[in-house]
Amino acid sequence: MGLLGEPERFRVAAAVALGSRGIDDIVSLSGVPRRAAERAVARLISGGLLERDDAGYRFAAEELKDASRAMAVIQPTEDFDAPTDEVRVLRSFIRDGRLKTIPAVRSKRVVVLDYLSRLFEPGRRYPESAVNESLSLWHEDVATLRRYLVDEGFMQRHNNEYWRTGGTFDVD
Repeated sequence: MGLLGEPERFRVAAAVALGSRGIDDIVSLSGVPRRAAERAVARLISGGLLERDDAGYRFAAEELKDASRAMAVIQPTEDFDAPTDEVRVLRSFIRDGRLKTIPAVRSKRVVVLDYLSRLFEPGRRYPESAVNESLSLWHEDVATLRRYLVDEGFMQRHNNEYWRTGGTFDVD
């Protein structure tokens, strides 16, 4: 979802969603200069929102649905679905939908990391860039958050790919 936060990428994605299949059509419909459109297409492909097939570019609707579902799991809010003790910790560190500081005390940090681990769908692999984009919605120091998520067993990584391996899971 963070990929769509940049206006030119958003316009390029919208052009493809509206049926533009080639770069010339994308440039024409989006109004984005060709070089910028090509960069946006490359970034959207690497982020999984666009795909290329024999007919040209197409919107990866399933990826968008997955991202929307993942964002629906946890959104920057101060209404926490957690036990009372954990809510107290979360309210201490999350204000106005952002993590104000990363807790120095491990027990409190684990509560925050457990909460943030819900950004990631169990069983799904994420490129490092997608992990960074999700975590950047919460705090600017994404490298530290990524490292803590791995070190505390909430995620694992291999070859710049991350997947969730721990934390609280919602059961339907």
